[in-house]
Amino acid sequence: MEIDLFTLLPLAVALFVFWKLRSVLGTRNGDKRPPYDPYKGNAEPVGDSDDNVVTLPGSKRRRGEDDKPSPAEIAINKLAGKDKSVKQGLTAILSRDPGFDPAQFMSGAKMAYEMIVTGFADGDKRTLKNLLSRDVFDNFAMEIDERSKRGEKVQASFVGIEKADIKAAELNKDEAQITIKFVSQMISATLDSEDEIVDGDLQEVAEVIDVWTFARPLKSRDPNWKLVATDE
Repeated sequence: MEIDLFTLLPLAVALFVFWKLRSVLGTRNGDKRPPYDPYKGNAEPVGDSDDNVVTLPGSKRRRGEDDKPSPAEIAINKLAGKDKSVKQGLTAILSRDPGFDPAQFMSGAKMAYEMIVTGFADGDKRTLKNLLSRDVFDNFAMEIDERSKRGEKVQASFVGIEKADIKAAELNKDEAQITIKFVSQMISATLDSEDEIVDGDLQEVAEVIDVWTFARPLKSRDPNWKLVATDE
């Protein structure tokens, strides 16, 4: 039987071309993943290693630390309680001043309250000037001067703060304002020039309720809050 080389030549060429295509493109079996389509929301990442995972726009983000409330937000929820207006006010202040720390503010407000109360009793204008707004300081200073003219003095012992609750918080233009209701205990009496008690009692612990408003200009570089209004 004679073999016609001209008949086998086209067949050999076809087999060669098929082999080359197979070696370049490869084959797919059941263990291979389908081609990656970046426009499908449920597309799987390519590769066997998690290091190659790329989160695409529109894909669901894993729940992590970014979803947790910040310490400031936790403090706001705790301080505001069920008062929605207080929560909104504190949140508004935080949005304008990312450095605002509600817990630290409350701690500082309590310290300021004690320093102001004892400073007023002792007639310590220097301490008061750093903690009060100009208008409030002028009123406190005038009262201290009047007391001195009458020859009176105050003996006071600060026992402690029983309770301190935020009653209001707001942004007034570029100024943050927070109002706190203080319930404290003090032993206090006013004595005349003969050391006779004209008001108060040095043997009795009295409950004192004050509603004070602290404020701070948000554009100011000074981080300190000052007392801008008082009410009993």
